[in-house]
Amino acid sequence: MDILSIAILVFIIMESANVAILYFWPGSQLGNGVGVFNAFHNSESEEQKLFTSYLVNWVAGVKLIFIFLLAVILVIGTEQVKLWAVVARILSIATYFWRLHPTIKKLDAMGCIIPKSYSKALGWMITGFMLMFTAALIVHIITKVI
Repeated sequence: MDILSIAILVFIIMESANVAILYFWPGSQLGNGVGVFNAFHNSESEEQKLFTSYLVNWVAGVKLIFIFLLAVILVIGTEQVKLWAVVARILSIATYFWRLHPTIKKLDAMGCIIPKSYSKALGWMITGFMLMFTAALIVHIITKVI
């Protein structure tokens, strides 16, 4: 199995675990569980609880779309398709720092997240994904050039 396929497979496995957490244990503080947000536990009305549940399940569904597309690429994609899929993952993961990270940092600073400094841990995890895909891309390119 080549380095791009390994990176894609690692991402599929980790994201599958996150989807399972969102669907079956959304209040968890593991993975992408939303139990870290005080607002998840403090929904006052039935409408807020249903809306929160809808958004959590919507995120899980979107993650499934990416997982299945990556699985198809992993199984039948050519080397070039895998290369561009990895580039797309790097770029799409980087968008976290554009909108989501500033928001979660503010929530963290406001004391709306438990454990404290969760935004930093999440930022490092997202950075780790980007580094994994970037390293796989660099290794792939270097091994093809040499």
